[in-house]
Amino acid sequence: MNSPDRSPASCPPRKGKFARRRGAAALALALMGPGWLPAAAQQVREPAPAYVYPAGGRAGTTFVVQVGGQAFAGATNLYLSGGGFEATLLDYSRPLTPREFNQLRNELEQLQEKRRTAATHWTEADASRVAEIRRQLATRAPNRQANPALAETLTFRVRLAPDAAPGSRELRLVTDTGLTPPLRFLVGTLPEVKEPEPATPATSSEANPRAALRSGRSGPATTPAKEPLAVDLPVVVNGRLFPGEVDRFRFQARRGQRLVFMVQARALIPFLADAVPGWFQAVLTLRDARDREVAYCDDYRLQPDPVILYEVPADGTYTLELRDALYRGREDFVYHLTLGELPFVTGVEPLGGPVHRPWTARMSGWNLPATELTVHRSEPGIFRAEPPAGSSWLNEVWLATDALPVRVETSPNDLAATAPLLDLPVVINGRIDPAGEVDWFALRGQAGETVVAEVRARRLGSPLDARLVLTDAAGRELAANDDQPDPGRGLDTHHADAYLRVTLPADGVYRVRLEDAQGKGGPEFGYRLRLGPPQPDFELRVVPSALHGRAGATVPLTVWALRRDGFAGDIHLALADAPPGFSLGGAWVPAGLEKVRVTLTLPPDPSPEPRPLRMVGRARVDGRELERPAVPADERMQAFFYHHLVPAQEWLASVLESPRPAPRVRLLSATPVRIPAGGTGTVALGVPFARWAGQFRFELEEAPEGLALADTTPGRHGLEIRLQADPERLQPGQKGNLILAARASRPATSTNRPAAVGARQRAPAFVLPAIPFEITERPR
Repeated sequence: MNSPDRSPASCPPRKGKFARRRGAAALALALMGPGWLPAAAQQVREPAPAYVYPAGGRAGTTFVVQVGGQAFAGATNLYLSGGGFEATLLDYSRPLTPREFNQLRNELEQLQEKRRTAATHWTEADASRVAEIRRQLATRAPNRQANPALAETLTFRVRLAPDAAPGSRELRLVTDTGLTPPLRFLVGTLPEVKEPEPATPATSSEANPRAALRSGRSGPATTPAKEPLAVDLPVVVNGRLFPGEVDRFRFQARRGQRLVFMVQARALIPFLADAVPGWFQAVLTLRDARDREVAYCDDYRLQPDPVILYEVPADGTYTLELRDALYRGREDFVYHLTLGELPFVTGVEPLGGPVHRPWTARMSGWNLPATELTVHRSEPGIFRAEPPAGSSWLNEVWLATDALPVRVETSPNDLAATAPLLDLPVVINGRIDPAGEVDWFALRGQAGETVVAEVRARRLGSPLDARLVLTDAAGRELAANDDQPDPGRGLDTHHADAYLRVTLPADGVYRVRLEDAQGKGGPEFGYRLRLGPPQPDFELRVVPSALHGRAGATVPLTVWALRRDGFAGDIHLALADAPPGFSLGGAWVPAGLEKVRVTLTLPPDPSPEPRPLRMVGRARVDGRELERPAVPADERMQAFFYHHLVPAQEWLASVLESPRPAPRVRLLSATPVRIPAGGTGTVALGVPFARWAGQFRFELEEAPEGLALADTTPGRHGLEIRLQADPERLQPGQKGNLILAARASRPATSTNRPAAVGARQRAPAFVLPAIPFEITERPR
C-alpha cells in the first residue's frame, strides 16, 4: 500500500488570514434595497457533494443515482461534461433538526391519541400521515455520531443518450448558487449491474482505521458475509462498501481466457479529507471453485486501485472478492469494478518521441486488438493516447513528445566505463530490464555550467521508481535524487520520478546513473531521461474549477504557477476567446511567486447555462515567448492534513440573476500601485455614490503580513484607499495582488441569544477587482 504524499512541495493549506481594517462607504444601501445583497451575505453554506452512486452508467440506459454530501437545499439538477445526458430530481433527504424531530414526535402522539379517543373519526389520511411520520423518524432522525459531510442525499433519474461518448466525465450539482466541484462519472458500453446492499447498511463515519480498531471493526467478522452475486462476463459492477463488508462476485470462466479485473475506487474519489489512508484502499482476491486463493492485489504498480490479470488454467466457477484493506466502509466508499476478457495495456515502447514528425509506439498487454500506434504531435508535453480507430483500451495510456533531439538507449551501458558520451541536450528513451539493471550515461561539462537530469516514467504509467546519481570523472557522487514531488500531478500518490539540477564544479566528463530504487525491472519499466541545460518553463493551475456570482459581480480566484527548471519571471495572464463581459483583474503572477489571487468580473447579464472559460499565461524566456494554458483545478485535503491540486476537465462560470446589478468599480490608479516600505500608498477607485460613507467596511483578504488598510475617504471621482506597509515585514521589490472585500452592516437575524438582538453583523457585499501592488524604497 502506498503511503500519503508527505512532500513539502505538496500544495500547502491556505492560511485563511484576513487583514481587517475599517474604511468608508462605496454605495447607497437605500438605493439598492434589501434584495441587492448576494446570497453570500446570508452566510449560506456552499453545497459540497462527496460522492455519486452509482458512479457511472451504460450509454443508452436510464437509471437512478444518489448524490451524497451537505448543504443541498438549493440543488435543482445535474450537469455532466460532454453532454448526452438528462437528469430529473426525484428526492431530497436530510437529517431532521432536533426541533423538527420533536415536532414530528408530538404530532405522532396527537394522532395516536386521536385514534384511541375518536376512532370513528380516524381517516385513511390520518393513517398515511402516521406511516410517513414513522418513516421520517426512523430514517431522518438527528444523529450526532453521523458524518455531517455525508448527511444529505439527492436522488435523480438519469438518462444517458445511446450516442453518449464513453469515458471519464465530470458530474456537478446545479444549485441556486452555481455549480459545485466535480465528481468523476464513468460512461461505458458494457453491461452494468448494481451490487445489492444490505437492507439496513451500517452507515459509519469510521473512515479512520484507529476508530475502527477501537470499535472492534477491524475484520470481516463485524458484518455477516453476503452471498456472492452471480454475473456473466464481461460486466461492470457498481457498488460500495460499509464497515466490515466483503463483496463477492461469482462467474464462469474457460481455460485459456485472459481475464482482467480492474477496480476504480480511489480514481473516483481521489482524496478523503477525514480518512487514513486518505482514500478507499480497495483489495481484490480471486478464488477458484475449491475456494483457494489464486490471485491477490492491493494496488497496481504505483497506483492504489488494484488490477488482477489472470490467465484461466481450467474451466470452472471462480469468485472475486472486493474489500477495503482495513475493512473500513461508509456511504462514499464507492467502486466501479470491471470484469472480463478486455483490452488492457501493460507497457509501451518507446514512451515518447519527437514533435512535428510521426513515430510509432508499440503496445504490450492483454487482449489488445492492435499493438502499434502512430503518433504525430505538433506540441511538446505529456498527453493521453487514443487507441486506433475501431479499438479501445480499458486503462489510460500516457505518452510524451519533446522538441529536443531524441535517441534510444543502447547497450552496453551498464557500467560507468562503458557509458556512451552524449551530445546535449538530448532525451533518451530507455528501460530498466532485467531487474537490478543500471544504465549509465556520460556528458562533458564546464565549470559553472548548470545541467539538468530529469526522468519521466511514473508520469507516463511506467512502474519504474527512478533514482538518479551524478558522479564526477573520479566516480565521486556529486548529487542524487529519488521521488521528486511534482505539485502539478495532483492525482499521483507516489511521486516516483527523479530530478537533478546541478552546477558543475569543474571542466571534465561526468556520468549519470539511472536505476530502479527498489531494484526492480522488466519490459514495462520504460523511461525518458532528459539531459542538458535547464529548459525554463511553467505550468498554471486556476482554482476553483467552477466560479459563480451574480451578474456584474467580481469573484476572487487563485492561480498557481508551477515553475520548471528555475524559471522565476513574470507571467502575464489573459482570458482566451472569452464570451463578452468577462474580465480579469490583477492578471499577472509576479516574478518568484508560486501563487497569486486574481479576480474575474462577470458580465452584466445573467446566463441560464454555465459558460466555459479558458485562461492562458505568457512569459518571455531567453528571448522567446511561452504561452501555457491554465488547467482548472480544485484544492482537496487528504488524511486531515495534505493538500493537493486536483485537475478538472472544464473551467466554468455561472452568472446568476440578481434583483440589483452589481456595482461597477474602476481602478483609476496606475498599476502596480507602489507602496513605500514604512510609508503609505494610495489607490483611487471610481465608484458610484461614494458620498454614502459608513455603510460599508473594507477588508484586505489574504494580504501579505505587514500590509494593512489605513483608511478610506471619498475622493474627487470615487474613493481613495490608503495602504500602509510595515518595513519590518515587507521588503522593497515584493509584488502581488490585493483583494478588497466590502462588507455591509445589517441587522442581525438571530434571536436565539439576547445579546444578538439589535446587534449588527458584517455581511459580504461585493469584491473589488484585484489591485496589483509593489513595495518600493521609502524616499529619503
